[in-house]
Amino acid sequence: MSIRRTLAVLATAAALTLVAASPALAASPHFVSASASATGATLTVKFKEAGLGANQEIVYEAKATLNADYGCVNKGGNRPSDPKKTHIEQDVTETDTFSSGKNGQITASITLSAPTASEVLSCPPGQTATTFLVEWTNVSITDTTNNVKRDIPGTF
Repeated sequence: MSIRRTLAVLATAAALTLVAASPALAASPHFVSASASATGATLTVKFKEAGLGANQEIVYEAKATLNADYGCVNKGGNRPSDPKKTHIEQDVTETDTFSSGKNGQITASITLSAPTASEVLSCPPGQTATTFLVEWTNVSITDTTNNVKRDIPGTF
């Protein structure tokens, strides 16, 4: 094989390698923004991530620590003098998958939910299990596909 032909083959191989690697080099996943807001017993984590590359399926995990108080109330809406109650503190996690589309960005939200009062507390006849307090802390959103995480400070 001539030197000229060998150089041409090597140049073609190098060019193909650069073209194949260019999407990977262009991708630089990062969160542009992330926030959380609570309504009732749910927490909504909103986020925008960029630098993903076009048409990528990305798996996200929203996570938070839930602190909640539950108790029984009578038909009059009052807490009995010897109320049955419980407090839970646990991590709550939800995952979802979104596509980056042609612009390499994802803007989405994931909702976390506290267990209902009847799921964690059984009340005597004539009383109803009720949620008294729900607080969310240690909130984060993670792109598990690219191992990129953003903490969202605060109590919600």
